[in-house]
Amino acid sequence: MKKDITYLHTKKQQKQPITVLTCYDYPTACMQDDAGIDIIFVGDSVGTNILGYKSEMEVTMADMLHHLKAVRRGVTEAYLLIDMPYASDRNAKQAVANANLFLDNGADAVKLEGGTEKVPIVTALTEQNIEVCAHIGHNPQIHGTKAATHGKTVSKAKQLIQIAAALADAGAKLIVLEKITEEISQIITETLDIPTIGIGAGRYCNGQVLVINDILGIGTPFKHAKRYQDYDHLTFEAISQYIYDVENGDFPRDENVSHIATGKLARVQKWLESERCNI
Repeated sequence: MKKDITYLHTKKQQKQPITVLTCYDYPTACMQDDAGIDIIFVGDSVGTNILGYKSEMEVTMADMLHHLKAVRRGVTEAYLLIDMPYASDRNAKQAVANANLFLDNGADAVKLEGGTEKVPIVTALTEQNIEVCAHIGHNPQIHGTKAATHGKTVSKAKQLIQIAAALADAGAKLIVLEKITEEISQIITETLDIPTIGIGAGRYCNGQVLVINDILGIGTPFKHAKRYQDYDHLTFEAISQYIYDVENGDFPRDENVSHIATGKLARVQKWLESERCNI
């Protein structure tokens, strides 16, 4: 069954946690979908995790479209969410055009970063029946890579609660809470009718999202992430073993090669000898 926004809202109502992971390629999309993930998220974190960019602000629409198409081919059931990259939603007309481009290439919804300044954008997208996920707290496209915790003062906490409500009222169907104190995330979650997805925002959000690289152990994960595999070490070991095997004649072995039948080989050799004689 293809998961849709109604499915996700029902999970909130029934207090069932929503699972979200970033994804940037076809084979990973297949694995995530087969495992039963709720939301597969093509994040602009592709820039720093896959493309070697210094920040998410270098990611382009072309980058996102390329990875969306790859991920889309591997998704059957999950809800497919994609980031609006930096500067792709500066005004309503631009945002609608770029969001529709993503939807035309298989996305179910778009995510955008920002506070009350994005209310007109969310409204415009919603009026075009484009499902929107808002994103408040730490915004990599705005704050850069240095992630500070938000909602630690009374004034900032009030502001976050008000921003979340304004974005939901504008039509946002989901909202990501990133690097927000657990208590304020809980208040936002209990206040809003739409699901909250936390990243470094504590235990009381309706769902959790992490970067796939972090849970696999590719690079050094952030404090809010949990490493479920040691990809770096295991992959380095595999590469080193491959180099050793090739250099020492251990690869390829007989089981890794194909053979021509003895009789046919004899005919090829006979032909080769005749060709040499004609030279």
